[in-house]
Amino acid sequence: MRGDDDKQDFIFSYISPEKRVPADHPLRPVKEFADDILKGM
Repeated sequence: MRGDDDKQDFIFSYISPEKRVPADHPLRPVKEFADDILKGM
């Protein structure tokens, strides 16, 4: 390779999905429903 490549691509994301997905996203109610079902198991 020629020269240094200073660009660093990160493999891991340090932002939680709760912060990434907007509060008004259509899948939010589905997640809440699934969480309630899983709590009962």
